[in-house]
Amino acid sequence: MEINGSVTDIIFRNQENGYSVVELACKGKLLTAVGKFPPVTEGQDLVLEGRFVINRQFGEQFAVDKVSIAQPTSEESIVRYLSGGLFKGVGEVTARNIVDNFGTDTLKVIEHEPARLAQVKGISLKKAMEINTSFHYLRDMQDAILFLQELDIGLNVAIRIYKIYGAETVKIVKNNPYKLVEDVDGVGFLTADKIASGLGIREDSRFRITAAVVHTLKEATNKNGHTYLPRQLLVRECKKLLNLQRLDGEQVIDGVIDDMEVAGKLVCINTPEHTAVLLSGFYISERAIAGTIVRLTHMMMPLEISVKTDISEYERINKISLHENQKKAVEGCLKHGICVVTGGPGTGKTTIIKCIISILKARKKKVALCAPTGRAAKRLTEATGEEAKTIHRMLDLSFGEGGIFTFDESTKLDADVVIVDEVSMCDEYVFSALLSSLKGGAGLVMVGDKDQLPSVGAGNVLADVIKSGVVPVYYLTQIYRQDEHSLIVSNAHAINNGKMPVIDNKSRDFFFSSCEDPEEILHTVIDMVTKRLPGFTCLPANRIQVLCPMKKGIAGVENMNAKLQETLNPPEKSKPEIRLGMNVLRLGDKIIHTVNNYDLEWTDEEGVTGSGIYNGDIGYITAVNPTEPSLTVTFEDGKTAKYIQGSLDQIKPAYAVSVHKSQGCEFPVVVIALPKGNYMIMTRNLLYTAVTRAKSVVVLVGSKQTVANMVSNTYTTRRYSLLADFISEREKGHN
Repeated sequence: MEINGSVTDIIFRNQENGYSVVELACKGKLLTAVGKFPPVTEGQDLVLEGRFVINRQFGEQFAVDKVSIAQPTSEESIVRYLSGGLFKGVGEVTARNIVDNFGTDTLKVIEHEPARLAQVKGISLKKAMEINTSFHYLRDMQDAILFLQELDIGLNVAIRIYKIYGAETVKIVKNNPYKLVEDVDGVGFLTADKIASGLGIREDSRFRITAAVVHTLKEATNKNGHTYLPRQLLVRECKKLLNLQRLDGEQVIDGVIDDMEVAGKLVCINTPEHTAVLLSGFYISERAIAGTIVRLTHMMMPLEISVKTDISEYERINKISLHENQKKAVEGCLKHGICVVTGGPGTGKTTIIKCIISILKARKKKVALCAPTGRAAKRLTEATGEEAKTIHRMLDLSFGEGGIFTFDESTKLDADVVIVDEVSMCDEYVFSALLSSLKGGAGLVMVGDKDQLPSVGAGNVLADVIKSGVVPVYYLTQIYRQDEHSLIVSNAHAINNGKMPVIDNKSRDFFFSSCEDPEEILHTVIDMVTKRLPGFTCLPANRIQVLCPMKKGIAGVENMNAKLQETLNPPEKSKPEIRLGMNVLRLGDKIIHTVNNYDLEWTDEEGVTGSGIYNGDIGYITAVNPTEPSLTVTFEDGKTAKYIQGSLDQIKPAYAVSVHKSQGCEFPVVVIALPKGNYMIMTRNLLYTAVTRAKSVVVLVGSKQTVANMVSNTYTTRRYSLLADFISEREKGHN
C-alpha cells in the first residue's frame, strides 16, 4: 500500500545503511515508519510504499519497501527541513530567519540565488554558499539513491555506490551499469545485468562482456582461491554467464579479453599447459612476492658465533634433546634470510620456534611473531610465552579501494626476524603485505603444515613456495608429542600417510560412533554434544565444536546449527532475537564471523579499543536489540564488537562450522560428522585437517566405509596460481 506524510521526527537513523525509525504526520495522525531511508530531514514530504506490521514492543508500524521524496512546500515544513541537521550550522532560529525573509520561495533562493541568503542576519556569504552546497549534495544523493532503489538496488549498496561516484552516479550507471562490478564491493554481474536489462543495453555490449570477465575472475578467487583462470576455461564460463545467442560468442569474448589486456586490466601469461589470464592486481602482487622471496633466499643472517653452540646451550637450559632434523631446521632458520619449517601435529614445530626465539633474543635480535588468525596468534602466544599478533594487527592493515591491503610502507617492521605460524592459512593479499613490511636485512621464518587445506582466500602460498624449489624447506616427520594412551596425533599422521586410523574406542581421546544414515548421524552428534561429551569431558556443551565437511544436507553445517540451537539455546521471552535470512540469531548464541572486516570497531576487557574482526573468529551474542536492529558479540579473545545493519550478515551460528572455516583453530573437543558425500569434498586432507583441530578429544560420527574412502581419496582441487612459476623464473634471472 502507499501512504503520504510529512516527517515530524527522526527517532533513529543508522548512518551506515540508512535503517531509520521515522515519525510521520499522515492525514492528521502520527505514525511510525521503519525501514531503509535515503537521507531525509524533518519537514520533508514522503510517499512510502509498504505495509503495516505489529511490533511486539512498539505496536503498529509501517514497514517501508520504497521511499519517494518531495520538497517541502509550507513555510513550517521548510523550517523543519532546514533545521533538521542535514545543513551544517543551520539551527531552528537561523532556519526561521531565512524563511521569514523568503517564505515559500526559500528553496528556490537556496538553489539558484544563494548569495541572497547573506541578507539574513547571522549568515555570511561563505555560509550562504555552504548551505547551497549542502542543498545540492543532499538533493543529488537523494535523487541518486531513489534512482538506484528503483533499479532494485538495496539502500546499503546504493549509498556505497553514491560514495564512489557522487553526483555522477546516475550518469555513470545509466551509461554503463557494468562498471559497478569493477568498482563497487557487493555488486555482482547478475545485479548489474538486471539494471542493464532495464536500461535496454544489448546482450553483446562490450561493457557487458567486460563485466562478465571481471566477475568470473573475481568469483574464481572468492569461491575457489584461484589467482588466474586458463583462458579457455574463462571464455567458457563467461559464455555460460552471458548466455550469448551469437554463434561467434566465444570469438567475441576472446576479443574483449585482448582489449582488456591492452587496457591494462588483465595480464595474459603463456604457460606450458595453457594461457593464464589474471586481473592485473594479482599479476603485480605475485610478481612482487616472487621478487622478495628470491631476494631473501640470497640473504644470509649475520651470525657471529656457531649456531650449534647456541642450540646445545638451549638444550642444556631447557633439559631437552632436539632431534637432528630439529637442529638442522633451527640452524637453517638462523642462517637463511627465508625458510620453511613444515610438519604435522606433534612433530616439534613449536619447540623449534621457541629455540629460535631464545637464540635470537640472547643475541639482542628483535623477533616478531604472527599468525593469519586471532585464534592462531593466541595459540602461538600460549605455546611460546611471547606476544604474537595477527598479521593484520601487526601491520595495522586496512582494506583499501579495489580490495588491496594498505599500510604505511615507509614504516617497516622493527624486527630482525619475523616468524609466521600457520602459514598454510595465509592468502596472497596478506602475505604480500607482510613481505612488503620487512625492513632491509630482516629474515622470515614460515611455519606450517603443508598437508592442511589451503587458505580460504586467494592463492596457495605455502604450497607454491615449497613447489618453487627455491626456498630452503625443513620437513619434520618424527612425532614427539604423544601420550601412550592418546591417539589423536598418531591417527592424524596415519590418515595423512593413507592408513586407516585406529577406531577401536580403547583410547581416552579418539572415538568412533558407527552411523550410516544422515538422520542417525545428526541425532548422534546432537546427543554427543548435549549429553554424553559434557559428562565425559566436564566441559559445557558450547565448548564442544562440531565440524562438518558440507554446508548443505541433513548432517551439514546449516541444519546441524539449527538443531543444536534448538537444543542448546531454545527461544524464550527473556532472549531477544533477530532473523537474518534463514538464520535466527538469539541472545546467548555461539557465532562465527565469516569475512574479514577491517573497519569493525571493538573494545577488549581492559577497555582498549581498535578495529578489525576476522574470518573465523568465534564468539557469543551478549546483547540483542531487535528494533535497531543490532547485536553485540563478545569473542573468545575478549574483544566485544557491535553489529548493525550492514554488518549483521557477516555472522552466522557456530555450534557447527565447516572444516574449512575451522582452519587455524584448536578446540578442546571436536565432533566430526561424516555423512557420505561428493569425492571432491570428502578427501584425505579434509579429514586430516578436521582431526588436527582437536586438542583433547575427537569423535568421528559416520560409517567405517566413509572413513576408509576419505583416507584413500587423495583428490585435491587444483588452485590456479603462478606464484611458484614466478619464484622459479626470478631465481633463474638472479643467477
